[in-house]
Amino acid sequence: MAENELTQRLFKFAVRTIKFLKTLSDSPEVKIYRYQLTKSSSSSGANYEEAQAGSSRADFTNKVRISLREMRESNYWLRLIKATIEKAYDNNELECLINESRIKKDIRFNCYKIKFKKIILNL
Repeated sequence: MAENELTQRLFKFAVRTIKFLKTLSDSPEVKIYRYQLTKSSSSSGANYEEAQAGSSRADFTNKVRISLREMRESNYWLRLIKATIEKAYDNNELECLINESRIKKDIRFNCYKIKFKKIILNL
């Protein structure tokens, strides 16, 4: 997966998640889910973007790790929605978001691929 493709996937994931959350009710628990999931889904992409301009290998690695943690958190909130909210939402979209939140494997792979290229090229 190309670096730009992953950046786009993370951006689209955040947009789709926010749009999905707008379809849910305004119950007290959903407000919490909406707040937390909006933060984690958008933070994952923002941190990955920031990693691309890392000032050092350590900075790059740290930002990618934060991105991974945020994506894991997004996956948690999505699964919690699935488990606790009545089916007043688009189940297909929720399943797609849950699957896409497993993107962390792609992030990790891309991170190591970029680090390997930098080591080979002595960057």
